[in-house]
Amino acid sequence: MIPPGPVPVPVLSEAERDKLDRSDDALFYAEPRFVQHLDASFRQRLTLLYRQRIPACAVVLDLMSSWVSHLPDDVSYEQVIGHGLNAQELAANPRLDRHWLQNLNTDLGLPLPDDSVDVALIVAGWQYLQHPEAIATELLRVVRPRGELIVAFSNRMFIQKAPQIWADGSDRDHLAYVERVLLAQGWPRPLQVAEETRAPGPLGWIGGKGDPFFALIATKS
Repeated sequence: MIPPGPVPVPVLSEAERDKLDRSDDALFYAEPRFVQHLDASFRQRLTLLYRQRIPACAVVLDLMSSWVSHLPDDVSYEQVIGHGLNAQELAANPRLDRHWLQNLNTDLGLPLPDDSVDVALIVAGWQYLQHPEAIATELLRVVRPRGELIVAFSNRMFIQKAPQIWADGSDRDHLAYVERVLLAQGWPRPLQVAEETRAPGPLGWIGGKGDPFFALIATKS
């Protein structure tokens, strides 16, 4: 369903939106996955970024969330709103004050008022959006002026559920692609973060690398 309001500016071709597994995403995520999809080094870096960027008084939207939100344990926020595709995972997330289920590849509108959240988060989720232009437009609507959107990801994915543009791209391509979509929908140019991490445990002691950390931080004008 296409939401009312500003019409998203197309960026992707239909071929770039296609994916190997065209079945309903709700079926793929029907069974809960109570596992960590990113290693400890990535998660620590993400939590540090959240500590630096999200004020304690914020209303936070954790879009495409799961059973963890990676927010600092010792910081309380005004409200944390979660979204995802698995009810059991969302119900098990202790940071969420409320949540809802929605397939963002078929229902493109967010059920939130204009200018209602301070910070919107997408972690390891952008790579599954087939209509990112519409979601970026909706996020621009619901984030308050001077609020932020933080998109973070590594080099992992369920490749069968990733649109072709993500499956075919490099890490640098992914950063450029997310930025291109955001700029096309009216977001200011985002700050890009691209860092190596050290592998957790003994492997890191001898120079082993963990999951690379990538993020884009866009501040609404």
